[in-house]
Amino acid sequence: MTGVAQPKAVAVIGAGTMGHALALVHALGGCEVALHDVSAPVLAAAPGLIDGALDTLVQSGTVTQKAGGEALGRIRYTSVLPEAAEGAELVVEAVVESAEVKRAVYDELDRVCAAGAVWASNTSYLDVFPLMPRRRQDRAAIAHWYTPPYLIDLVDLAPGPGTDPQVISMLERFYAEMGKAPVVFDRLVPGYVANRLQMALNLECLRMIEEGWAGAEEIDRSIRHGLVARMAVLGHMRKMDFTGLEMVRNGVSAGTYQPPVSGRDSPVLRGLIEAGRSGVRDGAGFYDYAGESAEVLFRRRDQRIARMKRAIADIMEGDGE
Repeated sequence: MTGVAQPKAVAVIGAGTMGHALALVHALGGCEVALHDVSAPVLAAAPGLIDGALDTLVQSGTVTQKAGGEALGRIRYTSVLPEAAEGAELVVEAVVESAEVKRAVYDELDRVCAAGAVWASNTSYLDVFPLMPRRRQDRAAIAHWYTPPYLIDLVDLAPGPGTDPQVISMLERFYAEMGKAPVVFDRLVPGYVANRLQMALNLECLRMIEEGWAGAEEIDRSIRHGLVARMAVLGHMRKMDFTGLEMVRNGVSAGTYQPPVSGRDSPVLRGLIEAGRSGVRDGAGFYDYAGESAEVLFRRRDQRIARMKRAIADIMEGDGE
């Protein structure tokens, strides 16, 4: 196999929650980006969502007005997949987490993509490699992002069984040069690291609510004032070093903690969802958000994350982290 060059032309397939944001990420990275979606309403909404995200980045000082304007000029929109794939050196697949949908998209991409194009799926849990044509396997990988990817720098990179190692090396270098924080796996690990930890935290939080030990506010207060500051500057494994591993071992050996077992259902979540409280977009979830639009709430979240990133970067300056 010949070398894998870093891409200059990128096609993002799927313009929804992650797709439009990934188009912005790659455009800010200097790539020419074609953003595709088969849904006319989703595609029509994408420019406004990208403008809003970029405005947050500019206001927070993360991106200059000039760089933002240039990035917007590098994004084009199309509902025609061959037009999106034409000339693409990297294809970022960000469609829904459905094996059937992804297989259909891969079959169509196989007909229109250049032979040397690299495919990168944003899948969270699916093993997408059996869904792809065999002849594409050597240049296929997973590049999994976290929302909002224009602020959250972590990107999980994982090869399939037939992926050429040069593909992963190229993606790691490509995203690191964008200022992102790639974590490379030697195989697909469902949920990677961050999502697996989030799932464990979800189960524990839901158990505490179901058992009546603590409510949403007490849980969030404990996380924000007890865990976040230390984890932000140390991570978790280094935090254990600072605690002292003997103390950690004593806590483990005490046996007083038993992790929750997933029953594949949560009475707490089921009750909230059935009551129409499925989260910010519904105006309520564990908390009430009445009177504020989802767009305002997401914008405020993004602004606070941007400020936090700057503060952490200042704190960690010169520490090699």
